[in-house]
Amino acid sequence: MLFFVGSAARFYRLDFVEQLSSIIHDYRLRLTMPRTLDDRIVIVDIDEKSLKEEGRWPWGRDRLALLMDKLFDKYGVAVVGFDVVFAERDESSGLKVLQKLGQNQLKGDRSFQATLRQIQPQLEYDKLFASKIKNRNVVLGYYLTSQKAPHVSGMLPEPTFPSGSFTGHSIEFATFNGYGANLPELQQAVASGGHFNPLVDFDGQVRRVPMLAEYDGAYYESLSLAMVRTLLGPTKLLPGYAEVKTGGYAGLEWLELEAAGGRLKIPVDSDVATFVPYRGGQGSFRYISIADVLHDRVDLAQLKNKIILVGTTAPGLMDMRSTPVAEVYPGVEVHANMISGILDQNLKGQPAYMLGAEVVWLLLIGIALSFLLPLLTPAKAILASIVTLIMTTGLSLVVWQYGNVLMPMSNSLLMIALLFAVNMSYGYFFTSRTKHQITRLFGQYVPGEVVEEIAKNPQNVSMEGESREMTILFSDVRGFTTISEGLDPKELSLLMNEFLTPLSRVVYKHRGTIDKYMGDCIMAFWGAPLPDKDHARNAILAGIEMQATLQALQPHFKERGWPEIQVGVGVNSGRVSVGNMGSEVRVAYTVMGDEVNLASRLEGITKQYGVGFIVGENTRNLVTDFLYRELDHVRVKGKDKPVAIYEPIVLLSEADKALQDEVTLFHEVRRLYRKQDWDQAELQLMNLQRMSPGVALYGKYAERVAFFRKRPPNADWDGVFDFRVK
Repeated sequence: MLFFVGSAARFYRLDFVEQLSSIIHDYRLRLTMPRTLDDRIVIVDIDEKSLKEEGRWPWGRDRLALLMDKLFDKYGVAVVGFDVVFAERDESSGLKVLQKLGQNQLKGDRSFQATLRQIQPQLEYDKLFASKIKNRNVVLGYYLTSQKAPHVSGMLPEPTFPSGSFTGHSIEFATFNGYGANLPELQQAVASGGHFNPLVDFDGQVRRVPMLAEYDGAYYESLSLAMVRTLLGPTKLLPGYAEVKTGGYAGLEWLELEAAGGRLKIPVDSDVATFVPYRGGQGSFRYISIADVLHDRVDLAQLKNKIILVGTTAPGLMDMRSTPVAEVYPGVEVHANMISGILDQNLKGQPAYMLGAEVVWLLLIGIALSFLLPLLTPAKAILASIVTLIMTTGLSLVVWQYGNVLMPMSNSLLMIALLFAVNMSYGYFFTSRTKHQITRLFGQYVPGEVVEEIAKNPQNVSMEGESREMTILFSDVRGFTTISEGLDPKELSLLMNEFLTPLSRVVYKHRGTIDKYMGDCIMAFWGAPLPDKDHARNAILAGIEMQATLQALQPHFKERGWPEIQVGVGVNSGRVSVGNMGSEVRVAYTVMGDEVNLASRLEGITKQYGVGFIVGENTRNLVTDFLYRELDHVRVKGKDKPVAIYEPIVLLSEADKALQDEVTLFHEVRRLYRKQDWDQAELQLMNLQRMSPGVALYGKYAERVAFFRKRPPNADWDGVFDFRVK
């Protein structure tokens, strides 16, 4: 009992208590969130549609200047916040080239010099953008960093509280030693700026946002707080201190916004952070494509007097977060939830007095159960423990829902469970808890049977980074952008589930570990967390079965009116680093190394050869009981050394003579190709095309032969094909 009382009193921190606190918070949040649409806030989205119409990001700032005119002059929005950083100058207008010409070749051309002076203001995109955000309710976002080697870029806004503002108060601010901010001329032009750093918990999820963060002794507000202050007009931000002082220092319990229209209270915890009041899953706010705004395709009523957040949901721009309401959640919507919570005054806090309340509650139920449980029969002891759990949970829900106060529950629940377990079965409790932790830790990565093996021998598993011989697989849908454009979001989501689920099951079937999903791409590996001496063979079997599984799904897709789906699979083996990797704000169990990059490149070039599956030479050398077709020797982007690539076709034991003869004949074509004997190579390719007209590889080599016949390679040509793109 005293063990948990000490934890509640913050004499020490227990990781498993923190984990349970997060789990309880997530369930409580999902149980009570309203799941309604807040139409006051609109996310102007840099989505796939916008990237297709306007080109790859970043765009020229002349387009963003136009966006500001559209939003403020045409649509009359209230405030605009940018969940992006403008850290580098925009030189896309070509002004530097014209200036260089004016200084050199056209130095004496008066007409050119006059024209250049006339058009120069229109080509200084940064100044143009700065002029469009000046004197408008615009808030620019930036990020703060904590690194061993501090890095700073751009210009921070004026701090919300200068250095020394909290002297004499014991407050644990989130502290940073670097930042990535906006160009000075942009930051100086806007009304305000705010950081968009969340506090990422141990499991990589975003539950809290620091309202104030410390850098170089000064204190800077979050993007959401800055936007609300800009929206309300002239405001005063006041710190709210606890009435009860401990050790002579008052704790910071809330921040108060004092504006002409009244006061808004923002409860904070010991880190001066607030829990994100998620309204629901993705889509709790209206999304409007930025391309539609730029091209006047939005009704005035949808944006009039709205709070605008400019952010991105495009997968390639990587602004996705893991949250309690969704594993993949747009970061821009986190800020939207915070703004909504501040305005609605439904933010949840954990004031200092809750520390004392938790200690008192722990002492009451701890003493009662310690004396009561030994006197009860097992059935009555179970009943008493359940009643105490229900009382604790009910009290927490009541103060959460009606008092906007987060009452810590983890110490109480754990203490009740521990007291019960000690009375029932001390040893069984610890065995079950160990298995549960292992299952929860690896259940998201590996199949159930592997988790069971890990749970039986947890000492064989380490999350620390280590070097291992492993095999990595990448699979990716070809032409997915085109496919996604032809389907509405609901249909696209159903389609992705229909093919990702069976492909994932194939990986699990062959004892693979799924590293991550990247949109329509699956990354998996073999050889960790448990060693696998057959890692290369299992990966090849998985790759072949993935192709067969997808082919079997095609009739079902056709019935649904969906397009045909084809995937490319790349597999490579070698020594890589595996373990928990990431940063202070996000950690994942993953693999890294050159062999991982090569596997990704191999998947990317499958379409260049008209095949669905390519393995590297390391994998081919490890697994010799397959029939392989040697496709080429290539240099992929990022590697100078050429590698041999192969298409695994079938197990040798299952290959008939006709198929083996066909592969042998193609290898002869490869020999003739390297000798530059174009005529004989072309003749044999014609034979191969007659034998198997459906093999696209032969046609692609025929095109190469025809090309080299007209444009012979250099004398030092080594027969290696260079890929200079991913």
